Amino acid sequence: MQNFLDLFTNILNSVREPLVVLDADLKIVRANHAFYMAFCAKQEETEGVLIYDLGNGQWNIPRLRELLEKILPENTVFNDFEVEHSFEGIGPKIMHLNARRIYNDFKKVELILLAIEDVTEKEHYKRNLEDIVKKRTEQLVLEKQKTVEEKRIVEKSLKEIEVLKKQLEDEQAYLKEEIKLEHNHESIIGQSDGLKYVLFKVEQIAQSNTTVMVLGETGTGKELVARAIHSNSNRKNRALVKINCAALPLNLIESELFGHEKGAFTGADRNQKGRFEIADKATLFLDEIGELPLELQPKLLRVIQDGEFERLGSSHTTKVDVRIIAATNRNLEDEVEKGRFRKDLWYRLNVFPITMPPLRERKEDIPLLTDFYIEKISRRLGKQIKVVPQNVMNALSKYHWPGNVREMENVLERAVINSSSPKLHLADDLEKSYRHLSKDFKTLEAVERDYIIRVLEQTHWKVSGKNSAAQILGLNRSTLRARMRKLSIVPPERLPFDSQ
Repeated sequence: MQNFLDLFTNILNSVREPLVVLDADLKIVRANHAFYMAFCAKQEETEGVLIYDLGNGQWNIPRLRELLEKILPENTVFNDFEVEHSFEGIGPKIMHLNARRIYNDFKKVELILLAIEDVTEKEHYKRNLEDIVKKRTEQLVLEKQKTVEEKRIVEKSLKEIEVLKKQLEDEQAYLKEEIKLEHNHESIIGQSDGLKYVLFKVEQIAQSNTTVMVLGETGTGKELVARAIHSNSNRKNRALVKINCAALPLNLIESELFGHEKGAFTGADRNQKGRFEIADKATLFLDEIGELPLELQPKLLRVIQDGEFERLGSSHTTKVDVRIIAATNRNLEDEVEKGRFRKDLWYRLNVFPITMPPLRERKEDIPLLTDFYIEKISRRLGKQIKVVPQNVMNALSKYHWPGNVREMENVLERAVINSSSPKLHLADDLEKSYRHLSKDFKTLEAVERDYIIRVLEQTHWKVSGKNSAAQILGLNRSTLRARMRKLSIVPPERLPFDSQ
């Protein structure tokens, strides 16, 4: 447990969410800086104190006792437990508590990690909107009982209310999604240097409005990086709005992004807001941006540059304040060279790139991810998987994971389903898969070496000049010679190395 406390002290003090570590007797062992700032507490008056006695008994909250003494003893993890309480000095707060029991080597509870999310503003915002709609609807029902002319006015107003209700439903849907995904432990898990660097870059950029490009292979967790940036930004009290540019057909994606007017196209029976309007004063996550059709890219470029656009079927210009986070698993520089992606849009998007490392480059995170997903999947499937044999962990660690974390979750779900005892049993033969791929595929460096040798042989090892290997490969002769030295490519002794 000392390792956990050291990790808490050295890393989690940078987390902006208040965190508290309790011992088995519910006494406070550690709290991070965000906790002390949020609740106006002092370290010397906090550590070693029973949590209910904290702040002269202010934390003796019945709902908190219910979580710690009744619910948590029956659950290893419990999320989004709502507590409403008024504190001296800081006033009323609505909090979502996320608690996790941490065991020692003897499977006994040694520590409890308590994360506290302040959702006061979000809840008040949601409740106020609901009250507005409710009160306005009640007024209109009374007015409907008046004259025919008043009835016409009321019916028109009711239609406006329906639009407002639809907007409220859209906003609430995004808020619910944000709350669910932000604190259901679907977080970035790991302690590898590559992952720590990603989190460092997230912390660097989160507070600004700078456009961010998240790069990485499929299944590495690019959306989680986007959510981490948003949740640590000044826009975190609004929903993270997202759209997958690869998931919609061409005739729908423009409408989804920018909205449309009634009658703009067949089936457009009402005005519809696009994601940019919904994300005004918030963050928009453009997933798979490399799939965005070329004909829509100028319109996206204009929004990024000027913050304005027109809905489909409208000449009215709408201005918005949206922070853009884009993600792709493609090499957009290659796409630009091939004419499939606009160079000016690429420059606008690639202001602050963050690359999520593939799982094969963060092997030390595999045990942590394995424990997390086994617990999550077992809980969902009603199973009790307690032991991961060493040979299973070795197989998971050695596998190259072409589908990254997403593939790993699928493999572990099949394993949990396939296990009839508390011991995990893999349903997939990962060693066979790895041997097959190792046999059929070469590294990029090996492919490059083979191709250069093939071109050199075709040109009779003529490196430079007319009809030379450098000319065919489109390289400067000094660049080609440097690549040959790096790849240990040596001409046959019987052929002279040209000196042109």
